[in-house]
Amino acid sequence: MATIKTDDVFSIASFDPSKLAESFREFAEKGAQQSKDAYAKLKTAGEEAGKTLEATVQTAQAGTVEIGLKAIDVLRVNAETSLSHMEALLGVKSVAEFVELQTSFLRKQAELAVDQAKSMQETTKQVAEKLAKPSKEAAEKAMASFKTA
Repeated sequence: MATIKTDDVFSIASFDPSKLAESFREFAEKGAQQSKDAYAKLKTAGEEAGKTLEATVQTAQAGTVEIGLKAIDVLRVNAETSLSHMEALLGVKSVAEFVELQTSFLRKQAELAVDQAKSMQETTKQVAEKLAKPSKEAAEKAMASFKTA
């Protein structure tokens, strides 16, 4: 048979409540500091996100203006070309001259349309790259901060 030790029953008497209070206080202080640090990081991230959004909106506005001006230029060039062609048509003296003038005009218009489309595509691409740049940089910065954390 096993014997029961009587000194085990009274081992709880060696428990010191002041040590528990000290340990709990340290735990609470550490938790509070971690909460403050997390809040500071969250606040900084929110401010940076706001700045990124503001920069993106300003870039979008500038890009819209740039594309709009490019479109107006395309319309102006097309209107001038059409008016010049109409003036040339007024001076036509034969059907052969009319056909030659019309064929030349259509070929030039097709070439102009291709050039204008390439120009608009390039402008749109540049605007899109400018627009994506702040968000891309912010995302890279956020990912880097998660890696270090």
